[in-house]
Amino acid sequence: MTENTKKLYTLGIVGGTGKEGKGLAYRWLQAGHRVIIGSRQHEKAQTAVEELAEFMGFQPENLQGMDNRSAVEACDIAVIAVPYGGHKATLEDLKDVMQGKIVIDVVVPLVPPKVTKVQMPEAGSAAQEAQAILGESCQVVDAFQNISHERLLGQGDTDCDVLVCGTGKAARQVVIGLVEDTGLKGWDAGPIENAVVVEGLTSVLIGLNIQHKVHASGIRITGIPDQK
Repeated sequence: MTENTKKLYTLGIVGGTGKEGKGLAYRWLQAGHRVIIGSRQHEKAQTAVEELAEFMGFQPENLQGMDNRSAVEACDIAVIAVPYGGHKATLEDLKDVMQGKIVIDVVVPLVPPKVTKVQMPEAGSAAQEAQAILGESCQVVDAFQNISHERLLGQGDTDCDVLVCGTGKAARQVVIGLVEDTGLKGWDAGPIENAVVVEGLTSVLIGLNIQHKVHASGIRITGIPDQK
């Protein structure tokens, strides 16, 4: 699609007051999408909107703050960006308003203090946990686990790739388009069962950050010719 004909979405970021949520919001706003930052408290969501507007240097007309439930009700695509400790409870609370939507899960099942050790949940991954809670009416897609907020809030394109896996190829293609709208390269990494690898890789990257005293290590897929 050209810039003038690409589809624009309303994206509701549940738990969007954190750094990752605000980084995604920043990138999607630049691409022309409408973004709703959600929080358990409307006031906290509005504060995040004001902080992001200050960072951008102006108040985007397509940026709003709402409580999580209102954000999901008003969005086309829901984005789950809560800490893993609140993942299950948040999904259970919002299950009724998520039905029929694509749900992008960016959560990583980190278990402090050993965040450099891969510790996957009983369901296999956070994405599989989300799919089990939400049911077949929702299409859960895993993405953005291996990209740091520092890169999202930086200027211009980033030099990282994003692996996208989840329920249904059509849903994955929608999310890959949203990945590319952030300036990143998205790859179809297959079914939701593959999320165990994508999410687990985050702990490896955190370990590399610590070893090499950096904040934003990432991944690149190589050996595949550019098909554009």
